[in-house]
Amino acid sequence: MAMTNRLTVAVAQFTVTQDPERNLKIIDGVAKDAAARSARLLVLPEGLIARDGDDDGFAAAHAQPVDGPFVQGLRRISAERGIALMGTVHVFEAPDAKAEGSAENAGDVGSGGDQAQELGQEPLRARSPLVSNVFLVIRDGEIIASYCKLHLYDAFAARESDVVRPGAELPPIVDIDGWKIGVMTCYDVRFPETARSLAVRGADAIVVSAAWVRGAAKEYHWSLMTAARAVENTCYVLACSEVSKRNIGCSRIIGPLGEAIAQAGDSEAEMIAATLDRAALADVRRTLPVLDNRRFADPVLR
Repeated sequence: MAMTNRLTVAVAQFTVTQDPERNLKIIDGVAKDAAARSARLLVLPEGLIARDGDDDGFAAAHAQPVDGPFVQGLRRISAERGIALMGTVHVFEAPDAKAEGSAENAGDVGSGGDQAQELGQEPLRARSPLVSNVFLVIRDGEIIASYCKLHLYDAFAARESDVVRPGAELPPIVDIDGWKIGVMTCYDVRFPETARSLAVRGADAIVVSAAWVRGAAKEYHWSLMTAARAVENTCYVLACSEVSKRNIGCSRIIGPLGEAIAQAGDSEAEMIAATLDRAALADVRRTLPVLDNRRFADPVLR
């Protein structure tokens, strides 16, 4: 894909409702607005199909197959609005692993098959005790990469692992207009190795799709760690959290020195945008060559 020196990106936080069709309408609206602002990439929150306030199991209980109606709707929005979409969905079957930055085999991504299609609207427990929390990258209406969340949120009294199976592969890097974009999901941001694994493989920017739960010091943690992942890897970070009574919003676009370029509030739906600049990124990496100076081995999964 042709390289561009500047990439306009948008991050849209909103409240995910109980109704998948309503959520697709919200996403279509923000995609239309983002495209009107010349954004080439739109980052969305975690768990897009359905949510219900403080019910931690609701999103998993309303999982669909990856070839089901919700993901088909995301693909249609991407194609019609001419914008790449990134965000997570809960699905019955984990998509096949994708090569870094490659769209190979994208047309055959972990199909749930005819039976899964028929069961797409049934509760989770009617099919399987565990689902996958899958980060999807959709460009030109096609799924070009997928990633199953590595670090499940078993902290602060939550137990994501009760309903979600963990991933077993490092997150991928994709190409958006010549920019190398790595992906992570929510709790992954607390593990520096995840972001470092992307940076050492060439990521220019890292996208975080999240539903960051409110609580004591949690907003501080979100601000601190998203900035840390940027400056320690000299990458842009695009971090989106769902905003609701449960989740903080506070979505952010962060520069490679850890500075907030744009940030949203904690109480309502909001879209923020910024233009990533390759010359500015290169200048930071010349001044602060931490990736070249590192002495530790590159991260590997245990």
